[in-house]
Amino acid sequence: MIMRTLKLLFATLIISISFTACSVVVEDDFHDNYVNLEDVVTAYDLWYIDYNQTTGNGDVAFLSKAFTISFINGKMFANNNLVGIGSTGNGYGIQIGYYNTFNGYLEVDHNLDGYYDFDVIQISRDRIRLKDNFNNVTYYLEGYQKYNFDFDQVFYDNIEYFLQEYAAWEKTYTSQTGALNEFDNENFLAFTPENLTTFYSSQDDNGTNIANIYWDYIGGYDVANVQGYDNLKILTLDYDSWGTEEFELSVINDRKISLYHIDSGTTYEFSGKGYIQYKKSSLANKTENTVSNDGRKRTKVERETKIRRYLK
Repeated sequence: MIMRTLKLLFATLIISISFTACSVVVEDDFHDNYVNLEDVVTAYDLWYIDYNQTTGNGDVAFLSKAFTISFINGKMFANNNLVGIGSTGNGYGIQIGYYNTFNGYLEVDHNLDGYYDFDVIQISRDRIRLKDNFNNVTYYLEGYQKYNFDFDQVFYDNIEYFLQEYAAWEKTYTSQTGALNEFDNENFLAFTPENLTTFYSSQDDNGTNIANIYWDYIGGYDVANVQGYDNLKILTLDYDSWGTEEFELSVINDRKISLYHIDSGTTYEFSGKGYIQYKKSSLANKTENTVSNDGRKRTKVERETKIRRYLK
């Protein structure tokens, strides 16, 4: 692939005016300011990819897959998984390739996807755009140091992807309180990466090997925000046979979630089985289930916001 020379463009913020119904931001994207690009991309430990701001109809696979990227001494790192984020690679994730900024533009040599190059447009001190003109796509990145990056909040902001990072979720706890209900019989759940709307459910006995689980039901689900809460979501599972089941979803840790069944008052805990690492590398734990570059990419997520129905 022929490399294209693309300059670092400094986007000067001219004016930002907020009104009740609109916000106006004017940027001078074509004002050449020869900032040292290496200093720009290495100014922060982590660049969080704000995928919902992505523009254009193209795609760069390794950026669509990642939650954060980092630039360290010519090496490029990414957190492609939420499981282990903050600890994998000392918080930087796994190495996905190499980069250089020698000529004032960003060239990336990705381990699997090959060569890419980008315009780097600095919007503010801690915000940049990576623009791939060849693929017609622009990604917006927010800079953080590791000490002030809220790794826990990333789980809630991207909860659908966290649910996909295990081949199955096994029910490991049911509270003594709560009325009997149909969901008491469900022992396994799965959420697959082909879209953000499909779940699987099984009544197989606890301890069943993942490969032997019979998925009794395939249905639709959605996740909603909860007004006034950053660390809580509403998970709705649509069982055609008896209707919908609504839960308050919270993350206990990166292997366990809590589902509070709103109608019955029962609390369940589910533990992840069969961790799936997105992007195979030499760092992958060979005892875990891994997939390569196929299988998942982030998409823009629009969530409904609901009022909490019941205060425990």
